[in-house]
Amino acid sequence: MTKNSTPIPWNALGPWIALAAACLFFASQSDRFLTGDNLSLVLQQVMVVGLLAIGQTLIILTAGIDLSCGMVMALGSMVITKLAVENGVHPALAVSAGIAVTAGFGMLNGLLVTRAKLPSFIVTLGTMNIAFAVTQLYSQSQTVTNLPESLTFIGNTFAVGGTQISYGTLLMVGIYVLVWRALNDTAPGRHLYAVGNHPETARLTGINVDRVLLSVYVLAGFFYGVAALLSIARTGVGDPQAGQTENLDTITAVVLGGTSLFGGRGIILGSMVGAVIVGVFRNGLTLMGVASVVQTLITGILVILAVALDQMSRKGAR
Repeated sequence: MTKNSTPIPWNALGPWIALAAACLFFASQSDRFLTGDNLSLVLQQVMVVGLLAIGQTLIILTAGIDLSCGMVMALGSMVITKLAVENGVHPALAVSAGIAVTAGFGMLNGLLVTRAKLPSFIVTLGTMNIAFAVTQLYSQSQTVTNLPESLTFIGNTFAVGGTQISYGTLLMVGIYVLVWRALNDTAPGRHLYAVGNHPETARLTGINVDRVLLSVYVLAGFFYGVAALLSIARTGVGDPQAGQTENLDTITAVVLGGTSLFGGRGIILGSMVGAVIVGVFRNGLTLMGVASVVQTLITGILVILAVALDQMSRKGAR
């Protein structure tokens, strides 16, 4: 199992090489790109997608996919903000309730995948629309403002050598490190890779495949709730329209980070690098004056290239 969890060279090095190449290119195009403030801004812009990508990575490592992550995050953010602002609930309890809702959606996804044996694509496509509808009905499509400082604190920054670093960025990086250690140094982490590689073989070795899958979806839902808190802290509001493109952004980050869409191969830190790659491209192209529609086009090309490389690496490994 340990052998199966070891990524091939492309998975390990490819995202870092791509990130370095992108940084060198944009540094040659704009003097502002490599400034501390600009690089800090890139990290602040990707911290929500980066945290969502943790849950997405865990699911993709089991050969699944989650299209509902963005909408579930939006629902979590509305639960947190409405409880805290309109119902006078203590912010800590409001955050707990929001995370409980997102984890509940994760459990729903997991139960439908493991008990009903439905494809994760179909399940999460359905729950994406359910979460969107519930969010709009619950919020009445109204943005929640005047949030207490305790809900927006992690969006604040502190100075390091003249560069402003946000607490949310540190939280994202810290969670990535913890999940990376858990995947590499614990039995549940090795079981997850085994299930992604070959579920029937994992079952024959004594692994409870359904329990692993259900745990992965619930844990992903938990991370979506934390991402909701980061989204609130970054924007300063509870926005019912949030999360509408984050599902594709997270898949992009995971694929660019070297995790195989076929499951069983990848490294969680690569997803963080993948999210930063997308942020670097968007930031760099903006500094160059490139239209947003062209940025979307280039992001799509990057995804196709990453998947093509994954296919080639799979064929080479046979």
